[in-house]
Amino acid sequence: MSACESPEHEGPGAALRRRKLLAMAVLTPAVARLGVADARAEPARTQSTGHLISPVPTTRSGWAEVTRTLGRSGNMIRGLFYHTPFPRWDLRVVSRGITVTPGLALGSHASFVRYGDGSVMVMGDLVVTERQLQTLTDAVQSHGFVQTAIHKHLLEQTPAVWWTHIHAHGHDPVDLARRLRAVMEAAGTPPPSEPASRGRLDLDTAGIDAALGASGTAGAGVYTCTFIRRETVVDDNRALPPGLGATTAFNFQPIGGGRAALNGDFVMIASEVQDAIGALRRGSVELVELHNHGLTEEPRLFFTHIWAVGDAVALARALRPAVAATNVVASSNSAERDAEPESEPEAGPESGPKPGPRPSR
Repeated sequence: MSACESPEHEGPGAALRRRKLLAMAVLTPAVARLGVADARAEPARTQSTGHLISPVPTTRSGWAEVTRTLGRSGNMIRGLFYHTPFPRWDLRVVSRGITVTPGLALGSHASFVRYGDGSVMVMGDLVVTERQLQTLTDAVQSHGFVQTAIHKHLLEQTPAVWWTHIHAHGHDPVDLARRLRAVMEAAGTPPPSEPASRGRLDLDTAGIDAALGASGTAGAGVYTCTFIRRETVVDDNRALPPGLGATTAFNFQPIGGGRAALNGDFVMIASEVQDAIGALRRGSVELVELHNHGLTEEPRLFFTHIWAVGDAVALARALRPAVAATNVVASSNSAERDAEPESEPEAGPESGPKPGPRPSR
């Protein structure tokens, strides 16, 4: 090495270049082993890169043993998942001076899905009083469920109530149902109640439909409009059935004179959140929560729960711009529940068709 090439005689710039070259020589093999030799060119890897497992169609009769184990009836949604409501008719909850009915915001519910690999998934949303929340969490853990969210659906309420989302996989649906029933009992869930009166709702339901561009359904004393994400949502390489875990739903509870208490939630991806929230607030709709319901779904979903009181049609109009800011489509009534009548399996003295909340989100 000549004097001009010797480290002792190189200038500051040459020394810096030499250190960079040495660093690259050391790091390149390690980076190559990690598979990120060119991170800018490598697309993001997701859990859905592998083989995607799809749900398979089922019928209500195919869930007869689950029905018996749960001790109550459910219904099929779009022929792909079996949905069972657990309304908390035992709670008298008041929020902002409104007595909240089970159909508005107090409906626990769970859905069962069968997949092409023979596995079964259960996804649910449970209503629990604050006093029972820790006991419920312990039961969720001890019975092998994953707890994916704990949050509020209402602003102020008496008594204090919480909502928690649960998730489980297995190959024995009856075992899953047995464990689910134990968890529901730990939450203080009451036995099924008598079917609610099917009297006419004091709401302009045609006006609500026109304002939202949807066709809603009446049940459990409320009018519900539902929208589902257009894209396929994947969780643990399993495609979720359309609408399961990925719905925007609005419940209108009549309070007299065409007015309603509105409760529900929006499903959004990250890039839609601010536009949807801005549209809601411009419509004077109050926000309750912004959070996730799951842990590992793709695309990542965010939910904001809402509250408002006023003329039902005006409330629907206020919601429309926020709906338009998200990639959803109105759920078809004909696709919501199986139209084909089936004989209801005997579930015991507490069984029978019951009104209930929208499917798990």
